[in-house]
Amino acid sequence: MKIAIYGAGAMGTILGALLTKGGLKVDLITRNQAHVNGLKEKGAQISCVADQTELTIPVSALLPQEMTGEYDVIFLMTKQRYNGEILEFLLPRLKADGVICTMQNGLPEESVLAAAGAERTYGCVASYGASFIGEGKVALTSELGAMRVQVGGYLGGGEKTAVLQEILSYAGKAIGNENFARGTENLAGARWSKLAINAAFSGLSVVTGQTFGEIARKRKSKKIALGVLRECMDVATAMGVTLEEMQGHDMQKLLGGRGFFQTQFALFALPLAMKRHKRLRSGMLADIQNGKKCEIDFINGVVCRMGKQVGVKTPLNEKIVEIVHGIENGLYEISPENLDFIN
Repeated sequence: MKIAIYGAGAMGTILGALLTKGGLKVDLITRNQAHVNGLKEKGAQISCVADQTELTIPVSALLPQEMTGEYDVIFLMTKQRYNGEILEFLLPRLKADGVICTMQNGLPEESVLAAAGAERTYGCVASYGASFIGEGKVALTSELGAMRVQVGGYLGGGEKTAVLQEILSYAGKAIGNENFARGTENLAGARWSKLAINAAFSGLSVVTGQTFGEIARKRKSKKIALGVLRECMDVATAMGVTLEEMQGHDMQKLLGGRGFFQTQFALFALPLAMKRHKRLRSGMLADIQNGKKCEIDFINGVVCRMGKQVGVKTPLNEKIVEIVHGIENGLYEISPENLDFIN
């Protein structure tokens, strides 16, 4: 099969490199000329921070204009805000029976469906963290053994879910992680479980500048994180979505109870649940630090929009969106003191 990773930034470079190491031929595609040059000259250089190891993997790297032929599978790993123009560019490069599998954060399938159609739209929820360095270098901030992806069809029945799971399993084989890839018939549940984590920890990482581990450890921030998680759970429940397990944890059971003792247990459990991703900082934080607009409207913002549709209030998510936009516009500094504005 002809396979591409479109949007080979931090997450995409790692996935494409591991698929290649596992034995597949994969094209890593990015508009970043310096990154393409580095990948071509020295391979994908991955610093596995949590495991204190380094990987260098020769890969096939291309600029978008260097793509040739038609692909069976394109894993979409760009920022959501550009989906319209990107899909317009990609669809002529997709085989008639080929699929777009979006691995973007938030709830990206609707925008892919609008361009590609139901039968060609698949989603994959990636549970690992990475940071972009450039010129062929990236950092993996999650443990190799903790990396997970869940893949499934959106509205088209999911006939190719097993094929996509098999493709993704090659990345797991490359690192000895047999639990890396899993198919799901509940893509919405997997999406909302990941969205809840992103809304709580990625959103607060931008607000504070802290790692996920720091947010989960400090009392004020972890109380807010738990509140954000619960708002997400409430919206998902009102939409009729059953949350999927994340990292083997039933999030609703672990964190959803609202009694005093259940809340104290949830606050105790949060640092343990985030232990294997404790070094991760939000990619949105890196975007802002690099002078770019981030995807907060597609993370906490989409929770707010869905909440309004189903009549569930989301004041914590709304405040995080407000503060992050304030940071983008120079009204706030990135600081743990911003937590004082969230209650």
